[in-house]
Amino acid sequence: MGEFEPTIIAFVCNWCTYTAADLAGTARLGYPTNVRLIRVMCTGMVDPKYVIKAFLEGADAVLVSGCNPGDCHYINGNYKARRRIKLLKEILPQFGFENERLRLTWIGASDGIVFADIMKEMVTQIKGLGPSEAKTAMVI
Repeated sequence: MGEFEPTIIAFVCNWCTYTAADLAGTARLGYPTNVRLIRVMCTGMVDPKYVIKAFLEGADAVLVSGCNPGDCHYINGNYKARRRIKLLKEILPQFGFENERLRLTWIGASDGIVFADIMKEMVTQIKGLGPSEAKTAMVI
């Protein structure tokens, strides 16, 4: 059996973080292939049940990333996301998930390098935590 490779689900804002990911790709900046991007119009649209579902279906970590506070195309979507992530971090331990498995970041459209660096850092961190409890409990 090889080294553990985590699966990371990333809900990314169309206007900023997705554009940064695209910039990282066009600039040929390397970042791990462990990350699965789900493009949403705004991080404020990420319902907590989507995050919980990702964990319960085997994601080792979830990232929610969008525009910097004050730069949201939908005025206050990123503030709404911040409140939701704070609440999720309070209830995740009840489901058996460490808080470190959920991360909220702000990555601007021109921050391709920052995006690549955060993805590398997150994969390294999750490798240190090991597979999620839901993944090890899954019977195939």
